[in-house]
Amino acid sequence: MECIITIELGTNAVRVYAFDLNGRMLGSLKGYCPTFHSEPDYSEQDPDQIFITMLYVLKNLLNDLVHPKKYKVLSICFSASMHSVLAVDKRGNPMGNAITWADNRANKEAAELKKSALGKKIYKTTGTPLHPMSPLTKIAWIKNNEKEKFKQASKFLSLKSYILQQLTGEYMVDYSIASATGLLNIHKIQWEPEALKFAGITPAMLPDLVPVFTSTGRLNKAYQTSLGLSADTKLLVGSSDGCMAILGDGIIGEGMANITVEDSGAVRVMGDKVLQDEKQLFFNYLLTENRYVSGGPTNNGGNIFEWFTRQFGDFKNPFDIEDSMMELINKASGISPGSDGLIFLPYLLGERAPIWNANARGVYFGINIKHTKAHFLRAVIEGILYEIYSIGKTLQQHRAFNTLSINGSFGTLPFFVQMVADIYNKPVRLMHNYHSVSYGSYLISATEMGIYNSLDEAVKTVVLRDIVTPEKNNHGTYLKYYKIFESLSTKLANEFADIAALQQS
Repeated sequence: MECIITIELGTNAVRVYAFDLNGRMLGSLKGYCPTFHSEPDYSEQDPDQIFITMLYVLKNLLNDLVHPKKYKVLSICFSASMHSVLAVDKRGNPMGNAITWADNRANKEAAELKKSALGKKIYKTTGTPLHPMSPLTKIAWIKNNEKEKFKQASKFLSLKSYILQQLTGEYMVDYSIASATGLLNIHKIQWEPEALKFAGITPAMLPDLVPVFTSTGRLNKAYQTSLGLSADTKLLVGSSDGCMAILGDGIIGEGMANITVEDSGAVRVMGDKVLQDEKQLFFNYLLTENRYVSGGPTNNGGNIFEWFTRQFGDFKNPFDIEDSMMELINKASGISPGSDGLIFLPYLLGERAPIWNANARGVYFGINIKHTKAHFLRAVIEGILYEIYSIGKTLQQHRAFNTLSINGSFGTLPFFVQMVADIYNKPVRLMHNYHSVSYGSYLISATEMGIYNSLDEAVKTVVLRDIVTPEKNNHGTYLKYYKIFESLSTKLANEFADIAALQQS
């Protein structure tokens, strides 16, 4: 028997899945990865901790499921969150922690570039909005603020590129992850000279560009022995988690949109043309040549729900975060839509689409004497989903869609799914049995192996059987509160800037 392994290097967890060659899930495991916030605008992760966690989870899945049943692993396909930056020295050793997508320390560099003619040109060529999330601005920040580190850095990698280098000795980055750096010309599929100049680096300081189907090289012998894998096991570079999610949900053309609510969140569409937007509100990331995933990301998804749980949940033991979350959801479900007039702006990590304001902060608005903890939690969930709706509402000005698919650990919770359907007033489809990112990785592997003749053919086999329809009465209620949410998000821009300045002084 033969199988395919997929590895997702997510922000909050490493997830490893095993599939047979027909796409049936055999099993999965995950391990959690912490993010460190030493300053309000800082978000970092330890690259070696992520690597060790990945090895631990992979080895456990192999030993518990794959090897006992005599499965042969034909390929391992990787996916990862976008926008991470890790400086390494000449020996490939990390020079500190990796900076993640949620880090806003490069706010000044991003703001100045966005105002310039150069910034407009870079956005058009790279498709990446000019924001502190972008590795382009992160590297520029290191150049401006950590001069000795910048001088000694040999390469700037994504976390996935670092993991692959540790496994094979090769420096590679797929088109998809590269197209989210702000450094890749997505039209020519080569590093953009003017973006490189702004960052102060050369192409040699970045990994080699490769398509998503590329085999990264042979697994080092030490890991072959430790993991019990053969020398001919293929390691595929894969893609980003966003691109994998949209593949795993069966979206290959127009008419549908994909929503992810994981640690962060996003609303995406796919097409063969770049989404043109003079306001620079949307990303255009490259999956394969002439296939673009466009949309908007939010910094504040399930991580905000988790933050609320950690601060205010009723823990029966120190490690029951998931049980505490479900208990809180049960309480929140008893509160009527609109949280009885309580509104929450979920911008604890600043915000990306559609307001693109790194200074944005969290706000409760409308508190009255009768509001309880359950109201506050319901308002948190509604605030996260209002922001998701805000992205989709803006996106529909450029691309029409009639139905939604949803994925992510938080997005597929029934309470969340029904609220998304009600807020959008559209049916929502979801994959019940599989994790969409990992299933997208399976489709990449299966296509590379020749099980499918093309990625288009592979994606057409996806069937989303679970459909949640909206409660139209709830939509009207949500829409009234959303208008206040939308107004507050822009009206408080000056106050957001003022309080951010006070924290930096």
